[in-house]
Amino acid sequence: MAAELTPASGMELGRFLRARRTQTSPQQVGLTVGTGLRRTPGLRREELATLAGMSIDYYIRLERGKETRPSPAVLDALARALHLDEQEHHHLRDLAARAARYAPEPPPAPSRTVRPHLKLLLGSIRPYPAYVISRSMDLLAWNPGGLALYAGLDDWPATQRNLARYLFLHPTAHTLFPDWENQVRACVSRLRAVAGIAPDAPDLTNLVGELLLKSPDFAKLWERYDVTGRKPPHKTFHHPNVGTVTLAAQSMHLEDTPGQRLGVYVAEPGTPDHDALLLLDLTAPPPAPLASAATSEPTREQT
Repeated sequence: MAAELTPASGMELGRFLRARRTQTSPQQVGLTVGTGLRRTPGLRREELATLAGMSIDYYIRLERGKETRPSPAVLDALARALHLDEQEHHHLRDLAARAARYAPEPPPAPSRTVRPHLKLLLGSIRPYPAYVISRSMDLLAWNPGGLALYAGLDDWPATQRNLARYLFLHPTAHTLFPDWENQVRACVSRLRAVAGIAPDAPDLTNLVGELLLKSPDFAKLWERYDVTGRKPPHKTFHHPNVGTVTLAAQSMHLEDTPGQRLGVYVAEPGTPDHDALLLLDLTAPPPAPLASAATSEPTREQT
């Protein structure tokens, strides 16, 4: 309500963004322009939103002064997309700070801390591969099979292990999944849905920005703005260590832990697929203590 009482704070931020957008040519940011006549001077709104890794709806709210609390990550993404110099970048932050003084407090980001009893659960359901992921698909905790199933993921540091990053950037992903195209479409749809709820979340904007820069496949799918997709009940892996396996997949939201989901893969006991899971669990590297990614959340003593 307070933001509506002082609309000039958000409008000034919007005016600055619109001015920079209309004075930035597509060629300056590496976009290829067709031969047809462009009615919009400079960048179109949807082009800037795509370059900055956010939804077009969210960017329009910024330009119209209806969104007055963009995160620092969003401001940095816009500054990179518009090629702002240091002074312009600083001015953008100042405008956003003024606008935010009249905006309501945003909801806190979901915790990345995995509760101890969930880690015990991951260990108790071996040999079935299982893991806990964040809303942006960061791998937060896992059992041995849960990490080993995504062949080569353990090559990356724990803080870089993200299933979307793996699908688009790891060289093994294309051969691991025979239906890689379907997998990546479902992945992008999930991220798009999250972006609609938390468009300025740093964990999401940082990941999307990285994938837009590094993966043309991701950029094409992100531009489609699909937010729904049917997830098949079974998933096939061409695993380099245990051969081809087809597993039933189950994903579920965790109670009292917003943003976290538990993923589990199972196979009927006595089948070749179940035997492959036993082998995968036995040959996987031993888990590190607590088998989870490091987090930067402060403790009570650090706050």
